[in-house]
Amino acid sequence: MGNKKLGFGRVTLTACSLLGLAILLPACSQDNNAPVQVQADTQTQAGAAEIQTAAPLESSVVLPEFSEQQLRADIKTLASDEFEGRQPGSAGEKKTIDFLSHSFEEIGAKPANNGSYLQKVDLVEITTKPGSQMNLVSSNTEQTLDYGQQMMAWSKRITDKVSVKDSDVVFVGYGIVAPEYHWNDYDSLDVKGKTVVVLVNDPGYATQNTELFNGNAMTYYGRWTYKYEEAARQGAAAAIIIHETKAAAYPWAVVTGSWSGPQFDLVTEDKNMSRAKVEAWITTEAAQQLFSNVGVDYDKALLAAQKPGFKAIPLDTSMSMSLESDSKISTSHNVAALIPGSDGTKETVVYTAHWDHLGMRQKNDNEDHTFNGAVDNATGTAALLELARAFKAKEVAPKRNILFLAVTAEESGLLGSKHYAQNPLLPLADTIAAINMDAANVFGPTHDVSVVGFGASDLETYLAAGAKLQGRVVQAEASPEKGGFYRSDHFNFSKVGVPALYAASGTNHRDKPEGWGEEQRAEFTADHYHKASDEYHESWDLGGMLEDMQLYYYVGDQLANNGAYPNWFEGNEFRAARDASRKDH
Repeated sequence: MGNKKLGFGRVTLTACSLLGLAILLPACSQDNNAPVQVQADTQTQAGAAEIQTAAPLESSVVLPEFSEQQLRADIKTLASDEFEGRQPGSAGEKKTIDFLSHSFEEIGAKPANNGSYLQKVDLVEITTKPGSQMNLVSSNTEQTLDYGQQMMAWSKRITDKVSVKDSDVVFVGYGIVAPEYHWNDYDSLDVKGKTVVVLVNDPGYATQNTELFNGNAMTYYGRWTYKYEEAARQGAAAAIIIHETKAAAYPWAVVTGSWSGPQFDLVTEDKNMSRAKVEAWITTEAAQQLFSNVGVDYDKALLAAQKPGFKAIPLDTSMSMSLESDSKISTSHNVAALIPGSDGTKETVVYTAHWDHLGMRQKNDNEDHTFNGAVDNATGTAALLELARAFKAKEVAPKRNILFLAVTAEESGLLGSKHYAQNPLLPLADTIAAINMDAANVFGPTHDVSVVGFGASDLETYLAAGAKLQGRVVQAEASPEKGGFYRSDHFNFSKVGVPALYAASGTNHRDKPEGWGEEQRAEFTADHYHKASDEYHESWDLGGMLEDMQLYYYVGDQLANNGAYPNWFEGNEFRAARDASRKDH
């Protein structure tokens, strides 16, 4: 395909037009210095009724024309077999970070880490040997679960072998301790040395009760990462999550693909001995059999777990299993490039995308199979480069710094961005916002723009203004129950208070029948997400991705020049951290 460019790159917005945002209809104020105020009809956070910015939007802006030819070339390179699936610590990493560093250098963006484009991230790589079994013994029967078939298990402890023997099994519902929701599944329960069985997601999603947790929208308490962390805090020897495709938002094949092969974590002083010995998933069918073996009605137990005051259910079963692992300490890298602000300030707008994917796996015939990660996330990484080109090409440099941060080990638990949040190259209190790009749209242009975690921060005002220019509508994500807000790198910025935006094309395709876009995304999740078939295709329609990049540019350009200090909405879980970080500024 040739060098296709968007045709509406040089369009001027007036101050008044910026107030006629796509998700609202406020009157156009004659006072261009007044804060922009809009009403957001949110389905996901009832407390976020009003959006405000601390400064007016610019009276005009010029959007860049991105090169589809360059974008495709970068995606194709990053997703090629030569890059071996971009696994952290591998030869594929070396090729990836060299490519990114060289590209940023050619663009003219400066090294952000004391003369280097690289920020070291020390990881531990743990590979659990396949073939183990989980034995569940009750007075009535013995149930054996095979690795990869009925269960996936591993240990994050840095040791050659872990064993759990005759550990009492307890069903602890959703395994949540959430004081703000008056919920404690571990209340008056001692699980030290025991095996806890937990449900994925949270009670709000299960009941669709808008008064329970966050209703249909997943909270952080619904994420698998939280389940294992809380079980470890409670002293459990093992933590087993019951996999349900709808509640988890991905099929069993994603579990087997994601938790086989090397697993990464940040290096800790205690060598991860504070983690549970065994972390695992089991299939719904295996869980149903476990409950049935001891005469516990599985469906009734799930219903009980959805109600406040749930009491854990002992399953009168003991769990035993041993895991052998190979572990090694490795060094991975974030790649960071900076366009310095013209005002000489420490204030910074950050664009993020993760460069890593799952690397190479061995099939049964011992032939290596490459997980290329073309959509996830060669697309976002290529967009990062193209945005850097656009900002560097501006005749007048932005007033604030713009940092382009390609992070490692997202697929292993958002580790690269976690490391950056713990070791920032520029002060977090002066980090104005983080704009994240992960798995871009390759299905063509859409009428809508989807915000993951809609109703969270002032940044949505800026996004809506850019969408208005394109004749598009900003709305909540279609499936908030999937917990997308907690599944990509902006989340680590959010946890330390930095306002973060994670948006993408919606599903209302401009040239296709209603529902077509949602079908394409569902098919990708079922057939290609975290599978070897996530490969680059010349047939992709990148028109929607290019439009989204214009929105990301618009938001970043506004923030880099208008002096605003966006914040989370009142009542948002991250507002307190932001206010605390800014109290001396």
